Amino acid sequence: MKRALVTGGAGLIGSHVADLLVREGWRVRILDNLEPNTHKRGRPAWINRDAEFVQGDVRDRATIENALSGTDIVFHQAAYGGYMPEMAKYVEVNSLGTAQMLEVIREKNFPIKKVIVASSQAVYSEGAGECPKHGLVFPRVRPVEQLQRGDWSVRCPICNEPTRSVPTPEQAPVGGETVYGLTKVDQEKLVLLWGKQVGIPTVALRYSCTYGPRQSIFNPYTGVIAIFCTRLLNSLPPVLYEDGEQTRDFSFVEDVARANLLAATTDVLDGLPVNVGSEKGVTVREIAQRVSDALGIRIAPEINGEFRPGEMRHLISGTDTIRAVGYVPQVDLREGLDRYLDWIRSQSDVRDYFSEAAENLRNKGIVHRVGIS
Repeated sequence: MKRALVTGGAGLIGSHVADLLVREGWRVRILDNLEPNTHKRGRPAWINRDAEFVQGDVRDRATIENALSGTDIVFHQAAYGGYMPEMAKYVEVNSLGTAQMLEVIREKNFPIKKVIVASSQAVYSEGAGECPKHGLVFPRVRPVEQLQRGDWSVRCPICNEPTRSVPTPEQAPVGGETVYGLTKVDQEKLVLLWGKQVGIPTVALRYSCTYGPRQSIFNPYTGVIAIFCTRLLNSLPPVLYEDGEQTRDFSFVEDVARANLLAATTDVLDGLPVNVGSEKGVTVREIAQRVSDALGIRIAPEINGEFRPGEMRHLISGTDTIRAVGYVPQVDLREGLDRYLDWIRSQSDVRDYFSEAAENLRNKGIVHRVGIS
């Protein structure tokens, strides 16, 4: 029987990975610190009863040592995420926490057979583009000065002409233009480099926007679908940054869990960063409309000239690498939204936490307004 450790196993993706592994006959241990921003009511009821649950923090050395004991494969999902104002905590949890876990495995000589780390599309500075003159290009992050003028366009880095969004391959440059994105670059580079050094297979899965049942209704800094839902259910308008025409690639959480199982059971992806997505771009405005229509709460979105420096304009995940080993998304956006909305309707006391959070982000300079430098 294979034995897995799922860090962050009470969260959106981690809990679905744990469920899938249990169904597949694995012995599963979940490590999660139940971060209050995400788990405001404590331990969630969905934690799999057939898995061992350990409440603890990946930053605590003794905790991670104990959690790794008797493990074959690590699914490292634990991370601090979203557009939150903390800097030190991102680095401490994501970068240092990952480095320490790898250090422990090596020092204690744990017989780990593979490590799969949750990376993110946030490692890219901007999605790939097609320039009429120069073909496939990798645009740079849009300057703050451009965004302050209300110019949202993505331009060719060679001729400065506007580009058309196309799927982004894993070979695109990575940099991370937010603190979260920067620490995701850290995580995947640490894991892949360490794997080559010690001879243990590793895979970094670059998730596109993941959504579905169990996405926190308490965290106002991450998960655009969840945020739109909580706003509308409180008779408040969805808030769109820029002009709402940004595009994202949305993945249903059960598909992402299947990608993790695939990465664990094939050696073709070993040593690689691998995009996980649908290869379809959808505008944020369309997501707001779909959620509004499905809930039957028709409140027009609010656009007030705000933007987040460092946020990419367009991202479609190029998925040739993972599709080559048999990955096919099984849940399209229509079905996925329906399933998520069914779940959120079953939750009690759904409140709006976004309004206070948005003001906090403005005060800390993470959200800017057009025309104001």
